[in-house]
Amino acid sequence: MGSGTNSVYPRPLADREQSWIEWVLPSNRIGYREYRYVIGKMVVLGEGRRGKGDIVLGFSGDVPDTESPLPPVFAYGAIETNLGMISITIRENVADQIDVEIVSHRSEEVPEEFEESRRWTYSTWNAGDVCPQCQKPVREVSMHSAQGRHYVLAICVPDRRLWVSDEEKQVNRPVPVTNFYNELMLHKNIRDPKIALDSKRLFIDFPSFTDADLTNAFFTYNKLKAKVDVRGKLTVDNQKNKNLYKRLVKFFTREKEL
Repeated sequence: MGSGTNSVYPRPLADREQSWIEWVLPSNRIGYREYRYVIGKMVVLGEGRRGKGDIVLGFSGDVPDTESPLPPVFAYGAIETNLGMISITIRENVADQIDVEIVSHRSEEVPEEFEESRRWTYSTWNAGDVCPQCQKPVREVSMHSAQGRHYVLAICVPDRRLWVSDEEKQVNRPVPVTNFYNELMLHKNIRDPKIALDSKRLFIDFPSFTDADLTNAFFTYNKLKAKVDVRGKLTVDNQKNKNLYKRLVKFFTREKEL
């Protein structure tokens, strides 16, 4: 990837790699700070499953696992430049190994020099903010667990993205659209393949799904692929979402008409 990287492993993170990883894992947020602490003890064990730009972090003496399925994404950010977008994807820690992918979306390698125009990450998003990528309003579904922990499921229609915010850990976790949509269709008992197998309809039919629908879908999805620590039932905060939902339906209806 340049900037001090080479093919001799294990090796420390290059300055640029470390800088971008720390940006996507902001230290002023509890969950990301904990992740940074773990990464700070690791070295680059070798190249990851996706080849150039994909590295595996771990402890000296270990061998990078390139056979197991890729773990879910823990944090994501992107840098927009005059030479195309550069994305930083940090995955979950599995068996003391963390997969990090830093790639250019236009060329095989991240250029050594470029002009940065903007950067954004889901890691710094707060409830009430616009979408980090498109800067448009998102639908927020406020939820709480039986223990009183608070979460927000955020849905961006223009970018077709979902993420869940954990208020206690201050972490925003990306949620795969297809898997979530599958649970939503099961909850709604929709079996028509033209609808049930077309995850894009989550965003097309978005106003028709209630906060309770989306909460129940996330609850069952989270039991299969845990994004947040939920014990017992997950309940929608209807009052917190009522006015926001009405504003968002009105906003996207107006956008469709223009």
